[in-house]
Amino acid sequence: MEPALYRIASNTFPDFSVMKAAEVLPVVEQYLTENGALLQTLLANTEEPTWDNFMAPLDEADDRFEKVWSIISHMHSVCCEDELRAVYEQAVVMVSDYYTKLGQNRTLFNKIEAIAASDAYGSYSKAQKKVIQNSLRDFRLSGVDLPEEKKDQLLALQQTLAQLTMKFEQNIMDATDHFSHHVTDKADLAGIPAPFVDAAALKAQSQGVSGWVFGLDAPTVFTLLSYAQNRTLREIIYRAYVSRASDAGPQGGSWDNSQIMAEILTVKQDIAHILGFSHYAALSLETKMARTVPTVMKFLADLAVKAKPQAKREYAELEAFAAKQDDIVMQPWDFAYYSEIAREARYHYNANAYRAYFPFDHVMQGLFTVVSKLFSLSIEAVEEVSVWHERVKLYAVYDQAHTLRGHFYIDLYAREKKRGGAWMDDYCARRLTQDGQTQLPIAFLTCNFSPPIGDQPALLLHDDVVTLFHEFGHTLHHLLTQVDYSGVSGISGVMWDAVELPSQFLEHWAYTPEGLAILGKHYETGEAIPQEMIDRLLAARHFQSAMQMMRQLEFAFFDMRIHSDTSLDTSEGVQAVLDQVRSECAVAAAIQENRFQHSFSHIFAGGYAAGYYSYKWAEVLSSDAFTRFETAGLFDKTEGTRFMQEILEQGGTDDADVLFHNLMGRAPQVDALLRHSGIEVVDGS
Repeated sequence: MEPALYRIASNTFPDFSVMKAAEVLPVVEQYLTENGALLQTLLANTEEPTWDNFMAPLDEADDRFEKVWSIISHMHSVCCEDELRAVYEQAVVMVSDYYTKLGQNRTLFNKIEAIAASDAYGSYSKAQKKVIQNSLRDFRLSGVDLPEEKKDQLLALQQTLAQLTMKFEQNIMDATDHFSHHVTDKADLAGIPAPFVDAAALKAQSQGVSGWVFGLDAPTVFTLLSYAQNRTLREIIYRAYVSRASDAGPQGGSWDNSQIMAEILTVKQDIAHILGFSHYAALSLETKMARTVPTVMKFLADLAVKAKPQAKREYAELEAFAAKQDDIVMQPWDFAYYSEIAREARYHYNANAYRAYFPFDHVMQGLFTVVSKLFSLSIEAVEEVSVWHERVKLYAVYDQAHTLRGHFYIDLYAREKKRGGAWMDDYCARRLTQDGQTQLPIAFLTCNFSPPIGDQPALLLHDDVVTLFHEFGHTLHHLLTQVDYSGVSGISGVMWDAVELPSQFLEHWAYTPEGLAILGKHYETGEAIPQEMIDRLLAARHFQSAMQMMRQLEFAFFDMRIHSDTSLDTSEGVQAVLDQVRSECAVAAAIQENRFQHSFSHIFAGGYAAGYYSYKWAEVLSSDAFTRFETAGLFDKTEGTRFMQEILEQGGTDDADVLFHNLMGRAPQVDALLRHSGIEVVDGS
């Protein structure tokens, strides 16, 4: 009898209720065995390989497995119970082993190379050709030309890397979930917004204690650091947060990522060397727009030169403000608190006061209105469908002709056993099936906002609104594709340093008077957000913007340096690099136990290794693209259609620089990014 998770058909929704940890390994093993048998049959076929008799059946088999694997990996991220975690660790090794061997299969490579050299190749579509070109490139980057001994070494390294990155992420989750700070004196809660106080009271009740209990989930941490008047409380939370999953962590070094981090870097460098690259950064950049480390470093350095003078002025102003306000020497746990006070004093803007005007349901409908006006889309809820948590919802996206383009699930609130942060991932891609049907794309949109409490709806910060717009930009990129081949459909095959273009592009509408008027409505009175509040929010937009840019540049410099330095094999060495980068980029000294790198999952457990610069690189593209709407009108239908057709619908059918040139008629320019970031360039810098 087949496991319930098995055999998920195209254009059907998965049944998450049948997802059982005990079935994960049998299902994965069965799929990989079947796919391996199909591959051997195809390789043994003596007919001339073509798209239809070779590429299409391979893609069909891969799609069937990827849908199941996406469910398993997604559930591991959002509902990571102990039983699932245990089997997932084993499954990751099996999957990594399978794909590494696939990428090293010389016979498979020869078959695809023969298709590229065939007479029929010239009649293939641009998308089909791009799939084949990318496949041949990826084979070479997977070691297809290596001798067998080297292939075995690479396989072992890939298996090790998969286990290490998974453990890195799990340590962060465990360190976060196992921390709690118990408050018994109500006076210590002064300044903390009521919803967070109420949530802390409920958390205390769940733990069987009186008073209030605070955890280390991001919404709680950032709220306490921004609003808690009790300086000692801010310090406790700050020190715990910046040292989690490290040797200096609040649990006495439990879930310490120090050794894991060093091993990840060593394994990555070994992989790069086996494949003939001088370091891992060179391997990573082989498939990115920037191409080389010097190009990236020059890009980052140019931004730093423009931003740092303003950042230093911003920090000096805040230091002086804190000293005048409370006669203190500012410490890191004071930064967000006095920033909020200073911003309110200067702009009469209190970020927390805006929560009442951003109830989640209205913001979500406002987002749908914005994309409807931009791209002529309509978005409708899908009822009575299987979900993995009661607060998860499913939506359908239709175009102007009311043609269904795809679906997305939303899971937006923080909870235990759920990975922190915000992301979009795909369940399946648009593709043409072998029986001639079009499989429509489905995406997962995940955030970690503060959940609703009692009868009060979830109330968002404006920063949360921006995050939602960002992730929905990724979602539209995946769902609106018109490409029928999964290798370059939606987000697949898109150059990594351009993948943030649609997400950062959509953020702009959350910073416009027109967009805010659509998004803001008081959750109790139904009153539209007053124009005065919109004006204050927009006036405060660039407050400390240069410091924020330097912080991002610090992360990007650190990422690129550790992945291009082959001598790093200890956590102390990694710390030394970070210390050096901070001396060049940071405008304030870090405390000794700050171990930011130990929870930097983007590069140690995600896809941004030697690629974190992509956020700024893509922001140049997105800011530049937005200028067309500044000129034509924020909801100009012609420009909206143009962006959808030239970017969102194209997937990875062409290199990102080509797609951008098709949109703008020229290469990208950095001026718009500096202007949108509030960076004032002076003295020729």
